[in-house]
Amino acid sequence: MKIELSGKLALVTGSTGGIGKAIVKGLAATGAQVVINGRRQQSVDNAMRWTFVNNAGVFEPKSFFEIPDEDWLRLFQINVLAGVRLSRAYMRAMLSRNWGRIVFISSESALNIPKEMIHYGFTKAGELAVARGLAQLTAGTAVTVNSVLPGPTRSDGVEAFLAKMAERSGKSVNEMAADFVKEYRPTSLLQRFARVEEVANMVVYAASKEASATNGAALRVDGGIVQTIV
Repeated sequence: MKIELSGKLALVTGSTGGIGKAIVKGLAATGAQVVINGRRQQSVDNAMRWTFVNNAGVFEPKSFFEIPDEDWLRLFQINVLAGVRLSRAYMRAMLSRNWGRIVFISSESALNIPKEMIHYGFTKAGELAVARGLAQLTAGTAVTVNSVLPGPTRSDGVEAFLAKMAERSGKSVNEMAADFVKEYRPTSLLQRFARVEEVANMVVYAASKEASATNGAALRVDGGIVQTIV
């Protein structure tokens, strides 16, 4: 199967690093014209007919009893409402043109709510609900809305998180990554962090013409962490 997206325009949020940057590279390799964006011009400069990927998101490990309302609202604004607003802005035109792809980057944490960051899991579950609801608005059209659910992935933010943990423990970052999977994601069949390119591959498929019959789906790239047969 050769995925070809020449003549299509892709908007990828949070695309200057990590999973977003890998998605940009994957889409560009198919011939798509990709719009890169980020919060800092330098990041955009370094990174350098309708598709868009809701990739921008934040996470933070924090005990439930130490999470103030402000943190709940901040994660909800970034992880859920950003995708809602973009969909409201672009989806009507997709339906009018009768072609388009919307992809939400959720997480296996939407299904396995992590006790160390319940507010993050809550927002990722919210993304699944929004994506499924939007998919139902596409009935009978060539527009699709899907979610991609990565497991632990060596993105820029995760690398920084692992580096801090490694510094405190006196271990290498790679040792810390292996220990994290064993301790916090013991059901992983992959038994390691995924590479950002491995997640991007699923996103590129979901954005392709070849994925025309995949709609309203939660596509897992979780390394087998979620213990379910569906």
